[in-house]
Amino acid sequence: MGYRTHTNGELRAENIGETVTLSGWVQKIRDKGFMIWVDLRDRYGITQLIFDEERTSKDVMEIASGLGREFVIQVKGDVIERESKNPNMNTGDIEILVSEIEVLNASLTPPFTIEKETDGGEDLRMKYRYLDIRRAPVRNNLMFRHKVTMAVRNYLSDKDFIEVETPYLIKSTPEGARDFIVPSRMNEGQFYALPQSPQTFKQLLMVGGMDKYFQIVKCFRDEDLRADRQPEFTQIDCEMAFVEQEDILQTFEGLTRHLLKEINGVTVDEFPRMTYDEAMRKYGNDKPDIRFGMEFGELNEVAQHKDFNVFNSAELVVGIAIPGGNEYSRKDIDKLIDWVKRPQVGAKGMVYVRCNDDGSYKSSVDKFYDEEDLAKWAKKTGAKAGDLICVLSGDASQTRAQLSALRMEMATRLGLRKSDEFAPLWVIDFPLLEWDEETERYHAMHHPFTSPKPGQMELLKNDPGAVKANAYDLVLNGNEIGGGSIRIFDKEIQSKMFDYLGFTKEEAKAQFGFLMDAFQYGAPPHGGIAFGLDRLVAILGGQETIRDFIAFPKNNAGRDVMIDAPAVLDEEQLEELHLKVTAQP
Repeated sequence: MGYRTHTNGELRAENIGETVTLSGWVQKIRDKGFMIWVDLRDRYGITQLIFDEERTSKDVMEIASGLGREFVIQVKGDVIERESKNPNMNTGDIEILVSEIEVLNASLTPPFTIEKETDGGEDLRMKYRYLDIRRAPVRNNLMFRHKVTMAVRNYLSDKDFIEVETPYLIKSTPEGARDFIVPSRMNEGQFYALPQSPQTFKQLLMVGGMDKYFQIVKCFRDEDLRADRQPEFTQIDCEMAFVEQEDILQTFEGLTRHLLKEINGVTVDEFPRMTYDEAMRKYGNDKPDIRFGMEFGELNEVAQHKDFNVFNSAELVVGIAIPGGNEYSRKDIDKLIDWVKRPQVGAKGMVYVRCNDDGSYKSSVDKFYDEEDLAKWAKKTGAKAGDLICVLSGDASQTRAQLSALRMEMATRLGLRKSDEFAPLWVIDFPLLEWDEETERYHAMHHPFTSPKPGQMELLKNDPGAVKANAYDLVLNGNEIGGGSIRIFDKEIQSKMFDYLGFTKEEAKAQFGFLMDAFQYGAPPHGGIAFGLDRLVAILGGQETIRDFIAFPKNNAGRDVMIDAPAVLDEEQLEELHLKVTAQP
């Protein structure tokens, strides 16, 4: 009859009296000598098996007594009512009185317990990831990811999007992060690159008349690694023809609403829109978490009129109000000052103001500022009685980043970043270009195919830093989950953009000549967006770490510790790929 008639998660009280065959892994054994209970696990759940010497043959009892954790077994037996029922298990009303058993495969003792709460550290679990996947939390995360990707596919397919696969072996381009490079054995001295995104291919699909494209696709970036960043990641990549920005925002608000409703049962009515400049001014970053307040209050005009040189010499003086922060002791505040002075944040210090319950104020700079001054600070930051105002100052961009870090830290400490609350937001009107001090030239903030806002192309000549991009990011709970733009679709305008970005005509032709050529054959207006699937799934799943939702993730050093990759190639392979370094005579 095969290995099983049922899975280990489906038998219920109505199955009592049936004879069934089950297969799976031994989760747990409780051996009383005359009676043995075994929890049998598979992807679908756990079923309790019972062996007792009065009702079970001697041979079967003998095999049962020799079982170990993670043995793979097949059993046949009768479904009977469980004496001590377990309301926490779906199969908790029944157990299987085993009449036949076969060990399909024995197992070594696993290096950590295969339980919901395990004793294995992260490195150990990554080394034995195939065992970690047997644990319910990891398995459930992978099943959750599947559910999200199916919801995405169904929604986009219903909206007439066509899924098209694009190549993985492509050409290296100088823009953006570093490429992973693949040597070509057949073409000596030449190399493919793995795609950072299918950007040019999806634009070519629009030239090809596909109209609406999507792909759930692997992308690769050889970047310096930070916590929770993977060298390979998955995008929901989308492009549409004959669209303006509004069409794309409406379409992908719809997708996000659909996912929140379908996956989380949450209805979201509003997708506020905020310009990049406003986001930086109010929150200090371009992906603000708007589940809570603590908006920035700029204090230059109310703090730079006294003899406090720290503020007077600063480009920006800015503060936030910590709700209920006046309860903090001096020791607590000193710890907060130490926190902002850590190298990861980089502030030189912090000024604070206590907003007392009686309406008075007490600050760390009372020597320079009176109650009337501090009341103006409270008004600018929206501080109320019982709050604590925290003020940083210095270079504008650095200070905003430092205060943003403090805002997020305090929100976490105060429990304001609730994983079951969802606050989406569109950030629009990004700068088209950003100045790079190292190369002393402008770079595309998104990529060189992004169109300027209508009517701003001429600004590129005289004031390139002021030009706004026809670009948009979708932010959810303080994370950028998607970003895109309306593309340039005219060869002449694209050529000018390459000029402004410092490409020579020869470089532009060598790198992107195929796209420029395609634009000569009737390219339609088009635009698109790409969602980071790993991050999106983690947020919908109420967690912070994307690794938990990836079957076989890399560690923080970009290594796969399970298969030990990357690895050294042998000399013969290197020679075949024309990579062998020969010693000079």
